[in-house]
Amino acid sequence: MPNLLDIELLRTFLTITETGSFTRAAEEVHRTQSAVSMQMKKLEEMIGRPLFERGARSVTLTPDGFRLLDYAQRIVSLSEEAAAVFSEPELQGQVTLGVPDDYADRLLPRVLQAFARSHPHVELVVRCEGSSSLGERIEKGELDLAIVTKCDVGEGEVIRREALNFVGAREHATHLADPLPLAAGPQTCSWRRSAQHALESVGRKYRVAYTSSSAAPLISAVLAGLAITILPESAVRPEMRVLTERDGYPALPPCDIGFLRARHARSAIHDALAHHIVTRIGNLSPAVLADAAE
Repeated sequence: MPNLLDIELLRTFLTITETGSFTRAAEEVHRTQSAVSMQMKKLEEMIGRPLFERGARSVTLTPDGFRLLDYAQRIVSLSEEAAAVFSEPELQGQVTLGVPDDYADRLLPRVLQAFARSHPHVELVVRCEGSSSLGERIEKGELDLAIVTKCDVGEGEVIRREALNFVGAREHATHLADPLPLAAGPQTCSWRRSAQHALESVGRKYRVAYTSSSAAPLISAVLAGLAITILPESAVRPEMRVLTERDGYPALPPCDIGFLRARHARSAIHDALAHHIVTRIGNLSPAVLADAAE
């Protein structure tokens, strides 16, 4: 039977990745540096593989270290969630969350399921609008929290980064059309601007055939074989095909997904939902852990 992973070892492992230093991690977990080193040695023995590559002044995660990182985040998060369910006072009330429909059907269920389990008496009101509109509502205090496309808003914390892709329907050859019919957001949409710039950079002729601030009509146009569109990887559906450089499509810059919080949203309910958003859909972790001790 495989060794069960120790939660405290995983907490220390995560603290090292977050602080970028064995020394600072030791301060965070209230242990000596040598104790932290011993913990990581024990964790590596349990995993059976090295997790760190140590240099003179820095340490980096090995490929196995990165593999463990995702599991460690989920294991510790679930442990904290389970403890909160039985130890924290039950929260009640209402919280409003804004999210573009690009993300609603793929990313949002991860948040809703966990939040409902932990806080069954909180009413969660979800509003789907474009990122720019959500940013304005947050600023006016009409929403508590929002998940947005970062470059469309310019503020907030980046919590997730995904590849942005040209996509077409698997059952249609619309991607071969000349000029290319494009389904995209309004002119203010950063994905639209990125797609147009990329196509123009390779001399690909196109026309904007469908425009909508909602993802549903754009996806419908793609699946009907009427156009191609631009989507982050989490929104790509099985019946779609990602169009790459082999298909004659240039690479697009990544999509940064951000998190906004209104100035008034500082209660325990808001803290709880914010925690679930960041831990459930966030995927950013440091690639290099600098200034670490041996």
